[in-house]
Amino acid sequence: MEEKDQENDDEKVLGSNNGEQVDRVMEKERQLRGNEEHRRLMLGLRLSKNRLHFHFKGHTGVVEQWGLLRQLVLVPGSDATPQICPSFYPQLAALSVPPLLLDLHVMEEDTDSSLPSYEAEQVSVGLERSCSELLRGQLWFNPLRKGLYLCDGTVWITVLQDHKRLDYVLEHQVLTTSSETNDVEVFQVPGMGLMAAMAHRSAASGSAVYVWTNTGFELYHNISTYGALAWRHFSIGKKVFLVVSNSGGGSMKHPDKDSVTEISVIYKWSKRRKRFVQYQTLQTHCARDWEAFHINRQTYLAVANHRQGNHNHTINSVIYKWNRLTKSFEVHQLLQTSGAYDWEFFTVGPYHFLVVANAFDGVTTSVDSVIYVWINGTFQVFQTIKTFCATDWEMFQIGSRFFLVVANGDRLHGNGHSRYAINSTIYELDMNGQLFVRFQDIVTYSAVDWEFFSLGEEYFLVVANSFNGESYSLNSILYRWQGYEGFVPVHWLPTIGCSDWEFFSSKGESYLMYSSAKAPLTKVFKLKTY
Repeated sequence: MEEKDQENDDEKVLGSNNGEQVDRVMEKERQLRGNEEHRRLMLGLRLSKNRLHFHFKGHTGVVEQWGLLRQLVLVPGSDATPQICPSFYPQLAALSVPPLLLDLHVMEEDTDSSLPSYEAEQVSVGLERSCSELLRGQLWFNPLRKGLYLCDGTVWITVLQDHKRLDYVLEHQVLTTSSETNDVEVFQVPGMGLMAAMAHRSAASGSAVYVWTNTGFELYHNISTYGALAWRHFSIGKKVFLVVSNSGGGSMKHPDKDSVTEISVIYKWSKRRKRFVQYQTLQTHCARDWEAFHINRQTYLAVANHRQGNHNHTINSVIYKWNRLTKSFEVHQLLQTSGAYDWEFFTVGPYHFLVVANAFDGVTTSVDSVIYVWINGTFQVFQTIKTFCATDWEMFQIGSRFFLVVANGDRLHGNGHSRYAINSTIYELDMNGQLFVRFQDIVTYSAVDWEFFSLGEEYFLVVANSFNGESYSLNSILYRWQGYEGFVPVHWLPTIGCSDWEFFSSKGESYLMYSSAKAPLTKVFKLKTY
């Protein structure tokens, strides 16, 4: 028994000694691995379908790990070009060259110097750079965009870019206008830059055209209009045009008191006079909107005729086509509408669509708005959607998804009371069912306009709330896209009788502009990003 106990004690001591030795060996290996991790050299990166792989060179050979690249430091003059594939001796590195790179030009070795000079550095910094064959492989860092780009010999390819995110909205400019404004159109004119046309209600001073400067919009010149309701800018080739919807003042009255001929006007930009000059007149009926679009290299104009006289709302709106021989617009198609307020043209793949916002049929605001599709040279009915005093449609795309949002103004039937706090609705195109289906309802207050825009990888909608049944002074709301949640409110912007929103950018900065139909002012907001 004593001998067995002694043997057991010896085994325990031996086991204890062996355990300590194993611990010491493992600790030594951990230290070696730790030291090696500090000393190992990163050979390169490999991008697979789902992750980024890092290749390291250590004492034990090449090790591959995957992870995230948190920081990239660019060191001018530290050019690793001589050490990468294709090498100067391709026959020795044939197995390590990816098939995609086999046709790349092999750089000749510079025997004069072993290290690259700073004059030949591969990273340039600046606001503008041109990409050419001589700069193939050159990296360019743009400090304004906070982006890193690679020249492929023709264009700059984005490598890294800091995407803008909306931080807050700052009041940038308050414009005192000559009259209340029903609509504002922002556009570019070659040689002039950014301009804005405002549809003023009063005929006394007409409507105004503004030009953008370093401090904001400044009055450029006035155009004679009569109860202007909307402007639309468009181009035909290199020619720039503006078309205005006149609703009164200059109208021609006929013996029949309920019959009025109203004249809307197309203006053309004169390079010589640097002004918009009258080009063509078209007969309209309380036109609320113009839409310009191109199909198969042909130019079209659609006018939304709201009513003829004081009571007839179910009338024809007109599609005009540009005649290249007479250099004028001619009637192409008539479409019956009910108190038409807005047209929106958009394209999905090879298909062209035109949707009208029908507001009132003479009895109720609960009417069908209609989406048309272009078939064999004319627009045919594609789908009808029940709307409530629809005043605006806005089409937008997020990724591969297509949406339409309608601005519903109010619910009214007969001599009843109007309801101004109602849902405006976002519809999404169901590719399988080939129709637009309800996606999201948003409570609005006599909404008259939607504006969609993006900042970086973020998407936004802003609504023009004009009246809540008691006051015209209320918040118009900015919504941000949240994916599964749809659009959620993020900013409340104080407005007075808001009639229109316009988004525009200038010199890397983004802005929102709204017009007021109840006060002689227009405001510009600056979108601060981070």
